[in-house]
Amino acid sequence: MDAAPTHPGLGCPGLRGVGLRCRGLLRRGQGGIGASTPSLGWFAAWQEAEAGRFALWLPVCMAAGVLAYFDLRREPPLWWGLAAAPVLLAAVWRLRPWPLLAGLAGACTAFAAGFLAAEVAAWRAPPFDPVPSRAAIVTGSVYGVETLPGGRRITLTDVTLAGAPAPFGRAVRIRLRPRDPAVVASGDRVRVRALLRAPMPPAYPGAWDMQRDAYFSGLTATGAALSPVTIVGAAPRGPLVVIARWREAINARLDALLPPAQAALAQALLTGTQTAIAPPEIQAFRGSGLAHLLSVSGLHIAIVIGIAAVAVRRGLALWPWAALHWPLKPVGLVAGLAAGGFYMVLTGTQVPMVRSFLMAALFVVASLTGRRVLSLRSLALAALLLMALDPVQVVGASMQMSFFAVMALLAGAEVTGAWLCRLGRRGWVGWAAAAGAGAVLTSLLAGGATLPVSAYHFGRVQTWFVLANMAAVPLAGVLVMPAGMLALCLMPLGLEAWPVHVMGWGIEATLWIARSVAALPGATIGVPHLPAWGFGLVCLGLAWIALWQSRLRLAGLALVVVGLGAVAVERPPDLLVSADSRLIGVHIARGSYVQAAQGGSRFTEEAWQHLWNTGPPMHLPHEGRGADGAILCDGSGCTLRPRPDAGAARLVRQADRIGDCGGLVVLVSAEPARGLCAKPWPALVDRFTVWRDGATAIWLEPAGARIVTDREARGARPWVPPVPHARPPASSLPAAPVDD
Repeated sequence: MDAAPTHPGLGCPGLRGVGLRCRGLLRRGQGGIGASTPSLGWFAAWQEAEAGRFALWLPVCMAAGVLAYFDLRREPPLWWGLAAAPVLLAAVWRLRPWPLLAGLAGACTAFAAGFLAAEVAAWRAPPFDPVPSRAAIVTGSVYGVETLPGGRRITLTDVTLAGAPAPFGRAVRIRLRPRDPAVVASGDRVRVRALLRAPMPPAYPGAWDMQRDAYFSGLTATGAALSPVTIVGAAPRGPLVVIARWREAINARLDALLPPAQAALAQALLTGTQTAIAPPEIQAFRGSGLAHLLSVSGLHIAIVIGIAAVAVRRGLALWPWAALHWPLKPVGLVAGLAAGGFYMVLTGTQVPMVRSFLMAALFVVASLTGRRVLSLRSLALAALLLMALDPVQVVGASMQMSFFAVMALLAGAEVTGAWLCRLGRRGWVGWAAAAGAGAVLTSLLAGGATLPVSAYHFGRVQTWFVLANMAAVPLAGVLVMPAGMLALCLMPLGLEAWPVHVMGWGIEATLWIARSVAALPGATIGVPHLPAWGFGLVCLGLAWIALWQSRLRLAGLALVVVGLGAVAVERPPDLLVSADSRLIGVHIARGSYVQAAQGGSRFTEEAWQHLWNTGPPMHLPHEGRGADGAILCDGSGCTLRPRPDAGAARLVRQADRIGDCGGLVVLVSAEPARGLCAKPWPALVDRFTVWRDGATAIWLEPAGARIVTDREARGARPWVPPVPHARPPASSLPAAPVDD
């Protein structure tokens, strides 16, 4: 067995041959890709150099098919995907003698498979249930109890409303009152009076779609309890309920043994429950680039599988008969995989965990069959399986960050693995240098590959992430997770106290690292909003760099540069109106202003800040000028001209008749404002238009106003509410009586 040191992200035993082969191919192409094979031509030489790499693009093509489905404005017929996928698969079979044509047909087949997977997922999801506009008596079976910083939250299935004609087909999530004394656990049948609300629409056209998330996750409403919850019985307990009860029991033991901050982080690591983490801790982990430690992922499951495999193998080695007759290494690997599977189910089968478990399963199968155990092919196969099972995850930040990080690590290992191995064989000094270089390269590659995803989804990048990860990740792998796994094993015996306290010490040290790094100057930098097409080019460029191994991979840098340059050609909207018209914002060169009514969404306001890359917005002045003359306000409203070459908009505060609206390109009002101007009328965005079409974005141009509504951006999809009637309809569901 090779005794050379390895690094978790850039190990060399399984990748040394790949790295050497890659370097040989690069050296062979010093005079051009076809220089060493003049009789083949450049295309044939490139095809020879990239032999075996074309299959790695199948997940990229499948992801493109999923994205194409979600980008449509109307729901396509199901037969599109059902007809296209088998036809293209047959074409691949018939085109086998022509590799290029077969490859193109295979890429189209993967695209059609992704499109079909998304279609089937949407077809299988039940429609949203009608949500009453007033308080109602809710009865349901508890599936999941989550601790929050200020209380608890329960998820209910088999939900019925008092007096409703039919039960809900989806789940409901309700936040309990802070001082509710009821002891609720999964499997209980409960009743509570609550005010429910449907999932929120996007904060602006093109923003993150929480209604789509709720549609595919099976959620129909969230709400807040208005009375104490009452346990009315017990629901049938299946395997999922039993696992949920285990999760809640583990969380309760952690709460009893650790301080609140440590207990919340321990729950996130051991059971995947992140709801108890307080906002200051979340901000510290996000600002330091350690947020991935809060989401159970490949690092955590690798530690679990490794500890279980080594423990079983070493334990059986103490039994002489087993050591002589049993294959201890395969037995240990299978036992570790079983432990990893249990950990994945216990933590709620989150996307990074499923991806990691699939790769771990491929790792075990490859080890048992004598194949290469870690490669981009295993990542590609895991991606194909995950997209087939849950295609909606393609548009989420979790899957994107997870796969880009692992892809960067594996591609980096192909290039640097052999060099690290040679360095590690040069005595203790070389071993230490290889370990340090591996740690730095791991943080740079994984963090650098996920920075564009973080910038696109969250509008922020972390500058000190390498420093934070080099300090916190080894601590998590050496102290926090091993102590946590030992605590889980000893918990049935009631002996978990001392390993839980050891885990708490490691968590406290990790917290200190996160807070210290997040407090450094420039730890978090806001970045301009990257449009979707620019982000797509960046993702394609990263995949291009990682998946090819010849000089052609350098072309991916151009794709990344062009994608990042999209921020210079795409101008954000000048005005935004929320879906309930309680927030109206205007963006100028030096910041943003907002008119906020009571009940305006803080989440929406923060989403606007990220879009405009500004700090907290200022309030519009009641009278006078602001923003160097870009805003002129009086008692009835404000005239807005964010740029000298733009048309003027009028923000109406009081629904008084304006009369002559000459020079205005758009009229904006939080209340109904039709008929306030004499003809010719400017464009109008008021309470009725956003009630009908959702949040609205306005670009002020010299010749007029360009207006895009949320309904135009999303179209008619199953998760988009239909166009409402001429007036808000009364709820068909009876309301609960109001307590005195």
